[in-house]
Parts: sequence; structure tokens; C-alpha cells
Amino acid sequence: MKKPVILIGIGEMGGVFARGLLRLGHPLHPVTRETPMDEVAAAVPDPEAVIVAVGEKDLAPVLEALPASWRERLVLLQNELLPADFAHLPGVTVISVWFEKKPGREFKEILPSPAFGPRARLLQEALGTLGIAVKPLADAEALLFELVLKNLYILTTNIAGLKVGGTVGALWREHRELARAVAEEVILLQESLTGRRFHRQALIDAMVAAFEGDPEHQCMGRSAPARLRRALEQGRRLGLELPTLDRIAAEARP
Repeated sequence: MKKPVILIGIGEMGGVFARGLLRLGHPLHPVTRETPMDEVAAAVPDPEAVIVAVGEKDLAPVLEALPASWRERLVLLQNELLPADFAHLPGVTVISVWFEKKPGREFKEILPSPAFGPRARLLQEALGTLGIAVKPLADAEALLFELVLKNLYILTTNIAGLKVGGTVGALWREHRELARAVAEEVILLQESLTGRRFHRQALIDAMVAAFEGDPEHQCMGRSAPARLRRALEQGRRLGLELPTLDRIAAEARP
């Protein structure tokens, strides 16, 4: 019998991972907001993996409450992750998810999802049973690029979408100057947050490839205003000038 997997967060995304793991034959132990994690850890101290499938805003409190026996088995899949968010967690596996799952709909894949860490192969096998491609990465440097790319895609489309709405295909086709201006400021923010420099055109080219993977993807979700506020708060803290983001925020105010 295969070792069990802990699944923290039973939402749409968690359900996709659950299906794949069950198809591989792994027993699942779900953890909801009401579930005492220490009790589950006492019953399942040696799981194959602990997949944290909660939203971004819930990640920090979940990690703080995590039982010690689970800390070296983590899989993280949240948006807006950077290495500083999990540097204190030994043996963590991170996947940059490039498929979406909406209520009442089947998942939709945009690109293969890169993953790095000791459980990347498990994710590749589990999601592969559903026809979702996972691309294991060679090293942490490759993961950093992929995380920054995902942040670039999400922040550029969400923030530009606050001004023009529409789809990512239309954004690049009809509002390319705005999209590039937002993207340049997002990359500057990511460089400041990570203390690294990136090949900017390579990031923008990869972002456009993601646009082409699903050109009808809507730019702006419910989280867009919060993402813009967070980006501006980070920029102020780091002493950055982000004029395009400032202008969009000013125009979005009632």
C-alpha cells in the first residue's frame, strides 16, 4: 500500500491534486480549517507528502501551525511565491501551477507546470494521470525564474486589467504599450524583492507564450485590486518608483 498524503485545503485546486493522487493509489487525509493538524499528525506522522493547497493569504498561518513532523515533506503551489517565503523550510517542493480550475468546470491547462524539489516526480506522476503536464526543474535557479515569471504574468494581467479589462490576448494585441510598462515595473519589483537581476526580454517572451497558451483568459480576477495594493506597498517599502502602477491605482479609485 502506498504511503498517505496530507492535503491541507480542499478547494478547487486541492481537488485536482487529490484526484491525481488517488489515481496513483495514495490514501488522502484532508485537513480543513476545522481540523486539528496536531491530531492528524499524531495519526499520520510519516506521510509521503503534505500538500498545502490554501490561498495565498492563508499560507503564512498554515505554515506557522504546521506540525514539526510534516515540515520536511511540504508541497507549495500558491501564486506570488518567492524563495524567501519558504527558505526556512527544508526539503520543500514548489510547483508553479499553469492550469486553472473554476467551480463547475473541468481544469484548463495553459502551459506545463514547472516543479522543483524532492516530490516533483510525485506531482508529475499524479497530475499526469489527469493529462496535466508537470516539468521537473533541474535546480533552484530554474525555479526562481519560473516563480518570477508566474508573478509577472499574474501581476501584469491583473493590474493592466484594472485599466482595460478584457482578455490576455486582447491586452497584448491592443494595449501592448501599457502591458509592457506594467511588466517592466513588475520585473523591477521582483528584482528588488529577490535581490537578483533577470533577463527582462526572456521573462516578457515567456509571459507572451503564456498569453498565447490561453488568449481568452480574463485579465482581471477578484484579487486584482488587492494585488495592486500589495505591489505598491512592497514598492514603497523598497523605495521604488512605480509610476504606471501608481497611475492605475489613482484612476481605479472611486
